[in-house]
Amino acid sequence: MHDIRLIRDDPAAFDAQLARRGSAPEAANLIALDDARRQAIAAAQAAQTTRNELSKGIGQAKAAKDETKASALMAEVAALKDAIPTLEAAETEAAAALDAANARIPNLPAADVPDGADEADNVEQKRSGSPRTFDFTAREHADLAPALGMDFKTGAELSGARFTFLRGDMARLHRALAQFMLDTQTADNGYVECNPPVLVNDPAMYGTDKLPKFAEDSFRTTDGHWLIPTAEVSLTASVMGQILDDLTEPMRMTAHTLCFRSEAGAAGRDTRGFIRQHQFEKVELVSICGPEDSEAEHERMTRCAEGVLEALNLPYRRMLLCAGDMGFGARKTFDLEVWLPGQDAWREISSCSNTGDFQARRMNTRYRPAGEKATRFVHTLNGSGLAVGRTLVAVIENYQQADGSVVVPTVLRPYMRGVETIEPR
Repeated sequence: MHDIRLIRDDPAAFDAQLARRGSAPEAANLIALDDARRQAIAAAQAAQTTRNELSKGIGQAKAAKDETKASALMAEVAALKDAIPTLEAAETEAAAALDAANARIPNLPAADVPDGADEADNVEQKRSGSPRTFDFTAREHADLAPALGMDFKTGAELSGARFTFLRGDMARLHRALAQFMLDTQTADNGYVECNPPVLVNDPAMYGTDKLPKFAEDSFRTTDGHWLIPTAEVSLTASVMGQILDDLTEPMRMTAHTLCFRSEAGAAGRDTRGFIRQHQFEKVELVSICGPEDSEAEHERMTRCAEGVLEALNLPYRRMLLCAGDMGFGARKTFDLEVWLPGQDAWREISSCSNTGDFQARRMNTRYRPAGEKATRFVHTLNGSGLAVGRTLVAVIENYQQADGSVVVPTVLRPYMRGVETIEPR
């Protein structure tokens, strides 16, 4: 959500920033809608003021025993009484029209976000680790993992495409990854562990910019709940509508949850394997902080996600997304891409975004700085620390052996009760 006052102050600058994202100009339309809202407010207020003044006049006329004037004034007040609800409804309608138009406009890119149209224009910032050299032909996880307990056939029979049934040590390795990630983010990085609902209401989805734009990419229950596409929704919306007393230190929350995406906009992408599922798990990171802390918090969050990849000894690179490739709500995003030798490609495994006050305006979440009476909008950040399924894929492909087995990374072995290698069955 955007501050209409800033748009009115410099509409050309607003449209120029939207152009960086490949979006059409919106300032003129928003200002026109805001003008209509202001006019509706003024009309309703003027009618109420007139009604109050006339009501005083009625008392004065009656005191002067001027019944003719009193009757005329009473008729005017009655007419205004009938008109005011219509004027107030017009005010509400005008405000809703402005909000609806504002809600479909993406966040503006930060100044240091590079220009560009798509992923080809993203900027590589760093690499960590070197891809392993194999003395055999590395296989993709979709070919290797079924013998290890990644059962695509049963998943499809039970639920359809993009569902998978994990068995035995493969299921245990998946669980081990999630537990390791959660322990790392809480014990080492200071995030507070949460266990939030995975069913949320419309305000939670709207406040975290998933509605209305991404409605078709989400699952909805028959009673109107939404299955969360990411725990970002539940964690960030946990402060919805609040005024926080102080934010001298960022609030940091993490959760390991199921996530659900219909992937309506991703037809035909990654139909093989475990990369793009309708049901998956993530360890999510969310920070709520003051504006002065959000840039440093973004870097910190990204490093927290990178630390998991480094502990697993998985080669990765950090990409700064260009303006045209960022998500709808982000003002700046770092993607972490892990090396998958079976695919001979870098694939996204985490996306860490600073949304600025974009979500806070939608949620109406503020904080009161120490010693001040005025409130300010918070900044919100979110990132994957990491996507569990994609990390499982990375472990399978990077730790595969010539005989089809997969070595369990050292840091995961305490969670595996001594299992060091997953053998094909």
